[in-house]
Amino acid sequence: MGGPAVKIGVLTSSRADFGIYLPLIRQLQHDSYFDLHLIAFGSHLSEKFGKTINHILDEGFSVSYQIDMMPKDDTPGAIVEAMGKNMEMFADLWKHESFDIVLALGDRFEMFAAVASGVPFNVKFGHIHGGETTKGAVDDAFRNAITHMSIVHFTCTEEYRQRVVQLKGNEMHVYNTGSLSLDYLRQTNLLTREEFLEKHGIDLSKPTILTTFHPETVSFENNRRHAEELIDTLDQLTRYQIIITMPNADTTGLMIREKLEQFASRKPDIILRENFGSLGYLSCMKYCNFLLGNTSSGFFDASFFPKWVINLGTRQQGRVLTPNIISCDFNRDQIIQAVKLIESSGNPTYSNVYGNGHAVEKIIEILKYERF
Repeated sequence: MGGPAVKIGVLTSSRADFGIYLPLIRQLQHDSYFDLHLIAFGSHLSEKFGKTINHILDEGFSVSYQIDMMPKDDTPGAIVEAMGKNMEMFADLWKHESFDIVLALGDRFEMFAAVASGVPFNVKFGHIHGGETTKGAVDDAFRNAITHMSIVHFTCTEEYRQRVVQLKGNEMHVYNTGSLSLDYLRQTNLLTREEFLEKHGIDLSKPTILTTFHPETVSFENNRRHAEELIDTLDQLTRYQIIITMPNADTTGLMIREKLEQFASRKPDIILRENFGSLGYLSCMKYCNFLLGNTSSGFFDASFFPKWVINLGTRQQGRVLTPNIISCDFNRDQIIQAVKLIESSGNPTYSNVYGNGHAVEKIIEILKYERF
């Protein structure tokens, strides 16, 4: 190599972004060119959200830095307060530690706070998953701000690359590498149904719907009605076992959790899980009949199999729609109609819009040979 290793920080704030990062940080850890440092914060350190820092450790990684600051509840005021405290705590990290580059993925409020606090310290950030649009979430504003505060960009489609170019005003250091999620799926032997049953106690030979419902944070006042409509719909889908992964830490997320818990307490075929881990979640996706909800994994991961997705509401509105996605409102009649359409259709059409599962190689090459 001829010189000291490149000190690279990776910001991870949740189970979701860590699962996307996983194939990349495995390669960074094993490549002597890099000196890898994981920075864990957000819901990773929360007991309420499953304390998923343990998942990082179980994967064989060490965590160099922990920033423990979650909102005290899910109100707008509490989230703003948490953002401010996150910025203060990260400022102390940036003040005392230096990195050659720090990777930031996505668009969450805590990721924005971490990156924004580094700008006065001239921290160099690389942004993954820029250029996307989610009209039903305030994440759009955070994502675009992170894009503007970063010096190198790794997008997962050409359309998103062009959008980053528009935001930045030039093509310098803006790359379409494809989706890291496909790298994980290409490289990983997912669990068999029997292995999943042994590990998680759930029989995926039964007809199964995999559901994730996150709050819409732009119009969060509608989330109660959305939750009630979704639960009413799930109550009608009696021929299916329904597995629900719990919502993340957004405005009104706790209300949704409470309603889902009340629903599951009276319905034996409703299974709630905080966190399967990447392997378990994607294995569940492989064997389920279809996905129902409003999670981004219904766009990236589901396209790989491909798996039918009923995408609800506006949270993900603006993302690329691949042929396996059916979009509808939080409306029982529309959702039931979409279910009937899936039941009468064959397998969905595959789309390679997110690349060929070699995003890690492209990102590593850029980090090694480009000069920022």
